[in-house]
Amino acid sequence: MIGLLQRVSEARVTVTGETVGAIGRGLLVLIGVEQGDTQAQADRLLERLLGYRVFPDADGKMNLSLADTGGGLLLVPQFTLAADTRKGLRPSFTPAATPEAGKHLFDYLVGQARGRHSDVACGRFGADMQVSLTNDGPVTFWLQVPVSR
Repeated sequence: MIGLLQRVSEARVTVTGETVGAIGRGLLVLIGVEQGDTQAQADRLLERLLGYRVFPDADGKMNLSLADTGGGLLLVPQFTLAADTRKGLRPSFTPAATPEAGKHLFDYLVGQARGRHSDVACGRFGADMQVSLTNDGPVTFWLQVPVSR
């Protein structure tokens, strides 16, 4: 399971002109689900998202996590993160989970996040979404929880 996290001062997702999710200061995380991912990968990714230290402390060092700051968490499904881009000029999506499995794990991740954090918003799985954000820093990290074999 993949999470591309961006520290933001604000972010929002719209679908056909309607805002379906928005946060102030916090993390916007694009979520990619790969074949073989399970709830265990989703749980581990959420643990890392809530605990990853990307916010500045009083000395300006990245020592605070989302759990420490209480900021917003905006989760956005993005199956293209699971693309294989190692060769050629066109991505292959064979590593991506099926739409059914991807939706199931994305919904599971959102539910778990809402149970552990107070400010959680999300995009809409399978929709044509417009994502706008103000990247703070910019600070962007790729987190991947590999499938256990």
